[in-house]
Amino acid sequence: MTGSPSSTGVSTALLTDRYELTMLTAALADGTAHRHCVFELFARRLPDGRRYGVVAGTGRLLESIQRFRFGPEELAALEGIVDRSTLDWLADYRFSGDVDGYPEGELYFPGSPVLTVSGTFADAVVLETLALSILNHDSAVASAAARMVSAAAGRPIIEMGSRRTHEAAAVASARAAYLAGFAATSNLESERRHGIPTAGTAAHAWVLLHDDELSAFTSQVKALGADTTLLVDTYDIHRGVELAIEAAGPTLGAIRIDSGDLGVLARQAREQLDALGATGTKIVLSGDLDEYAIASLRSEPVDSYGVGTSVVTGSGAPTAGMVYKLVEVDGRPVAKRSQSKESRGGRKSALRRFKPTGTAVEEVVFLAATPPAAGPHDRVLPVPMIRGGELVPDRPALEQSRERLRAALVSVPWEGLKLSRGEPAIPTVFEGLR
Repeated sequence: MTGSPSSTGVSTALLTDRYELTMLTAALADGTAHRHCVFELFARRLPDGRRYGVVAGTGRLLESIQRFRFGPEELAALEGIVDRSTLDWLADYRFSGDVDGYPEGELYFPGSPVLTVSGTFADAVVLETLALSILNHDSAVASAAARMVSAAAGRPIIEMGSRRTHEAAAVASARAAYLAGFAATSNLESERRHGIPTAGTAAHAWVLLHDDELSAFTSQVKALGADTTLLVDTYDIHRGVELAIEAAGPTLGAIRIDSGDLGVLARQAREQLDALGATGTKIVLSGDLDEYAIASLRSEPVDSYGVGTSVVTGSGAPTAGMVYKLVEVDGRPVAKRSQSKESRGGRKSALRRFKPTGTAVEEVVFLAATPPAAGPHDRVLPVPMIRGGELVPDRPALEQSRERLRAALVSVPWEGLKLSRGEPAIPTVFEGLR
């Protein structure tokens, strides 16, 4: 038993649930491990109050599948959990099946086959937990972030939630929020790993460190230049704005307000800045903002927002509620018929129908073997991602996924972009499926 450590980074093989490997052990023993299977990842419903979901995390998942290898350390950790023959099988494991799915930045709706994994049962079942943990988290963050971007109506948003979530989740959240249209993040690791622009200047601790507010502002301007952003609400905001302009002059880049009645304070600050000749100084608001708070500030003189807790926690929906279900065995459709957890058998695909104007009309989910007639404006959604265990070349970059989402949201009927509760933006039609 030699083990097969990944050559592309730290193994992801133990980022899984134990029952994946106990099922594998039993399947290897009775011979069913080698039956050809199709698993699908989908959401039975959208989180309460949501009208669309955003696919995010696919790029991270594909890279993680390449690192799903059992080296000596992983195999040693499984001693006593699985038997010797399973350990020997895992030592040589490398996913060799196929993966198809919705590209990152695509919208999804109830029943959309977001990801399809095909291969032997052994090949595919061990990927369940990894696929669900990544796509459930990243899609939840991106879905919330997209609603915030829509509410901001063109004003940039900075993701600044690293201190409100797990350190690894912080990096994934920054990526998902950027995919959804956020302008930047406060998280430096996300810049190193994903190339996301970063932003940030100073916290209240910086002001409190100094003997007085003016000293803090003057020092920051000296170090970072007049284009910096000064945090003016440590003490009295009106006095803070006054001292900010005294320290930086009328060319100060921006002020940030992090507490209080933000709409009222933004209006007062704008009037004060203009009276001081700082007509170009921008106003940044932060402090427990979510999509509803951002929408309520739409008419205020705000230039940008900083959002933390609400975006990294999915703004009340921390998981996308996706499941990973076996739908086909050796070409035979299989389905779970539990009343509360029903699934539809058979390998599926989907297309989205559009009006000639480009407005989406419905999501059509169908058996892949019997596709419906497509209209001139319709678009098939899943694309090949892995073939025979190898990544499909020319995968879209993060910037392309941002543009995909922007275009997808433009196609949503206006009613579907509302923040109020309601039905999904477009209906899902299951054609030829029971």
